[in-house]
Amino acid sequence: MPRVAEVRKAAAPNSERQAERRDRMLDAAASLGTETPFEQVQMQEIAKAADVALGTLYRYFPSKVQIFAAVFAARVAHYVEKEWPTGDGDAVGTVGENLVALTCRLMEQPLLCASMVRATVANYSDPLESQAPVPESHLYSAILRTLGEDGPSQERVTAVRMLVYSWWGVLVAGLSGRTSDTQASYEIKLAARLLLTQDPGRL
Repeated sequence: MPRVAEVRKAAAPNSERQAERRDRMLDAAASLGTETPFEQVQMQEIAKAADVALGTLYRYFPSKVQIFAAVFAARVAHYVEKEWPTGDGDAVGTVGENLVALTCRLMEQPLLCASMVRATVANYSDPLESQAPVPESHLYSAILRTLGEDGPSQERVTAVRMLVYSWWGVLVAGLSGRTSDTQASYEIKLAARLLLTQDPGRL
């Protein structure tokens, strides 16, 4: 039977002080996850590293799965906001290059990346988590912005969603050693071309 803490809804920060405290918890989890496998990271250790009470940590993140999923969402959001160039000219090519760069950035810390991916999958598939903190919305916005589309059609939105799913699959394959860096780069760029090029004759 799940712990009560695991089925509670996470509290959202409603002040600058609470937001700073939440960020400290995310940073602490990321720091521990860089050196320690997901199974061995303890919530008590995260609370201690963040200098917060264990009860406070559970109020913001009712489970280890939720905090590592939130770390992933925060890292993708930061990349999109700070390091995702829109480029000019070949918008589809720029999307592919940016997704490859994001993959490389996440893979710089493979142990942490594996924990974030594992937690995000678990959080995303949990029926109790209708608002799972997945990075998709950040990527959707960045891709559509790069394509220069403010009011995309439903077909276009679906294509972007399929690209994000494809990127996710390549990331998982890279983590598990089932694809090389070179192959992963090729597959991500090809997926962008196949899914985002509106004139198939130009592929």
